[in-house]
Amino acid sequence: MSHVIAIDGPAAAGKGTLSRRIAEEYGFHHLDTGLTYRATAKALLDAGLPLDDEAVAEKIAREVDLSGLDRSVLSAHSIGEAASKIAVMPAVRRALVEAQRAFSRKEPGTVLDGRDIGTVVCPDATVKLYVTASREVRAKRRYDEIVSGGGTADYAAIFEDVKKRDERDMARVDSPLKPAADAHLLDTSEMSIEAAFRAAKTLIDAALKKKI
Repeated sequence: MSHVIAIDGPAAAGKGTLSRRIAEEYGFHHLDTGLTYRATAKALLDAGLPLDDEAVAEKIAREVDLSGLDRSVLSAHSIGEAASKIAVMPAVRRALVEAQRAFSRKEPGTVLDGRDIGTVVCPDATVKLYVTASREVRAKRRYDEIVSGGGTADYAAIFEDVKKRDERDMARVDSPLKPAADAHLLDTSEMSIEAAFRAAKTLIDAALKKKI
């Protein structure tokens, strides 16, 4: 039996780091679903195609190879901006959700993280976590990440960016960001990644035990 661990939450809440750690712990396959939108956007940009043509974007979305998602390349700011434009297109979302669902059926299990995993992509997931943190904490984490990588950053600008991203994700008509009714809330504002991992593992172990 294949298990699915669905992890949702807003930007910079720590769900990506936590998801990769969980997948490693259980020997499950991992998919950062946000990268599927970024990969679609990058393919459009590379081909010089418009970002406002839903039919073209859907065609590209159906060709994305989920096994070749390179986080280091896809994390570029310009790709993120382009991804946010196509992510609101229902046809693009449908195409990528189909691909994400197919991925979720891999044995022995999968960990998918994103914005609508527990609510739309895998509503029957074995366990659902909604990972969040205050906007101030999330903006500070993103700021620290950029600075530690040798870049320069403006905290106020990052905070505004986080706020706008939240508003866009939560107000989206198609698959808005929100916790699934049966999701476990994990607020990491005051937690280290180790503490968040331990809390998540306790919840996951209990859910897996019930399913056996």
